[in-house]
Amino acid sequence: MDGNGRWAKARHLPRVAGHRRGVEAARAIVRAAGELGIGVLTLYAFSSENWRRPASEISDLMSLMRRFILSDLDELARAGVRLRVIGDYRAFEPELVRMIDGAIERTAENTRQTLVVALNYGARDEFVRAARTLAAQVGAGRLTLEAIDVAAVDAALDTAELPAPDLVIRTSGERRLSNFLLWQAAYAELLFVDTLWPDFDKAALAAAIADFRQRERRFGGL
Repeated sequence: MDGNGRWAKARHLPRVAGHRRGVEAARAIVRAAGELGIGVLTLYAFSSENWRRPASEISDLMSLMRRFILSDLDELARAGVRLRVIGDYRAFEPELVRMIDGAIERTAENTRQTLVVALNYGARDEFVRAARTLAAQVGAGRLTLEAIDVAAVDAALDTAELPAPDLVIRTSGERRLSNFLLWQAAYAELLFVDTLWPDFDKAALAAAIADFRQRERRFGGL
């Protein structure tokens, strides 16, 4: 979800205004995804590299996360949405971690849709943590080196038990994955759009799905 800052700058507004509008867009896209029949939606909300931003902006982003949980959790629960978080979100302040844990627990039994939010997430960091997990299992005698295969790596990643993404959408005109789901997106279709995230809406999502449906996916075959 890229382009919040540029959206605000174009309107001579502070960056936090762009992030607030970005939250509104996220809220609308979650609803639209449910209406369009998307079973699993992943939103890249805060990367492990975002800590390099000014402290004031990080504080604003944390406040928006808290506000989103407080204002939207009831709706998500009523709509049958299960919340899943990937990334090392326990690096956040304890109050926010407790709120996230509570939201995950409250929606754990929902089955209509899964909303995956990437918080303090980076694919390289995920790989490192997965490697440590596998190494610990080998060291403890619960796993052999020969047993480490694609399925074993899948099980050690944050996205264990989630399907691989079919489509990855990057907004704002950038043409890169920026450390997002690098293992999981091995065969995902990629779509880069110029629309800034605060302006990305249901029509834009529907257009992305229509584009996806026109593609031929061979997964390395003929």
